Amino acid sequence: MATWNDFRSQTPLGSALSTPVSAPPPGLTPVPKPSTDNDGTEEELSEMDRYGLKGLLSLIKGENTDQNTVALGTDLSLLGLDMSEGSLDVKLSETFPSPWVETSRSEVEPEYKTPVEFKVGDVPPIQEKLTLFTDETLFYLFYTRPRDVLQELSARELMNRNWRYHKELQVWLTKDSNTEPVQQSPQSERGIYIFFDPHNWDKVRKEFILYYQSIMS
Repeated sequence: MATWNDFRSQTPLGSALSTPVSAPPPGLTPVPKPSTDNDGTEEELSEMDRYGLKGLLSLIKGENTDQNTVALGTDLSLLGLDMSEGSLDVKLSETFPSPWVETSRSEVEPEYKTPVEFKVGDVPPIQEKLTLFTDETLFYLFYTRPRDVLQELSARELMNRNWRYHKELQVWLTKDSNTEPVQQSPQSERGIYIFFDPHNWDKVRKEFILYYQSIMS
């Protein structure tokens, strides 16, 4: 709809108007009605309307079956679910294995048979096997079982093998068997120690001043 400003810009100054133009009285300016026709397909919609109410209208009409399923959902009764009042107390996980299972069944877990060879009885407690583990296995149990009994048991076995836990550095260390540390004071000694680095999973040999109060007894 052309406005007065548009019309004035198209008419040269000083030219006579063939038809007199009069502006409507104040308050009586016609308001354009919203379009009730088809708002167009998704390709014709603007970027803003595509994700607004106009875009939702095309989904409700079912023009795109894939998007219609995602936006509006699917009737659960079509998937084989019992939606009656008597099934409200039944857990869905016990009766509904998957929406893609062609045949419905009451049990979710399939039947299986464990071979006799897989069944192991009279397994000894792990406490009796800790002495057979390597240092790396004990470190693995210590760092991967926090606040577990295996962490305590692996720490005890490491201490039996002369490993000590440094409370400040939060690493395990032990004396190098090839050297003997030198006593510096009643509270410390200096020597070569082997540290276990849990980040690189490696043993590192370095000279270090050890304060006895930093060692967990």
